[in-house]
Amino acid sequence: MPAIETSLTALLIWAILGYLFGSIPFGILISRTMGLGNLRDIGSGNIGATNVLRTGSKPAAFATLILDGAKGAVAALIARVMAGEDAAQAAGLMALIGHCYPIWLKFKGGKGVATFLGLLLALSFPVGAASCATWLLAAALKRISSLAALAAAGTSTFWMTLLGYPEGFVLGVFLTILIFWRHKANIARLRAGTEPKIGK
Repeated sequence: MPAIETSLTALLIWAILGYLFGSIPFGILISRTMGLGNLRDIGSGNIGATNVLRTGSKPAAFATLILDGAKGAVAALIARVMAGEDAAQAAGLMALIGHCYPIWLKFKGGKGVATFLGLLLALSFPVGAASCATWLLAAALKRISSLAALAAAGTSTFWMTLLGYPEGFVLGVFLTILIFWRHKANIARLRAGTEPKIGK
């Protein structure tokens, strides 16, 4: 983990800002704006891009993917520029937590995959790119979004070690645990062989 150089008060402020930014439910906002209905009543009821795709609108799903990814990236990048690496990691972690447990939606949010990948791209582009490539490869081979997400999360700390971002290892462990926790129902369906494939 990085050296703690920012004051605890400043870290707390960056963490709160990251959480609030991460809590913005772009999937719901985009679906309502485009007249696609209440996302909570569609498919899995999730607020992420995969469920937005079930509305039949690829542009809405793509916009959700980009904006959800940007939540983690922007929070981390602004904190890094204004304060330092420790603040960037705090803001990024809380942005992911905000997406998964948003205060505006009674703490019932998304799975956090896009925000997770966006955060990794911002903290270390090679690590983020490798994790995105892992997601794409797993998705292409198995056509299961949740399995691809678990593969990307599960290998992220390996990529951090291999690609020169060891100060992110502790954060990576926390991020991976959170992603796996948010996918616990998907893991049960994967074991049962009932997890739906992408596009279904």
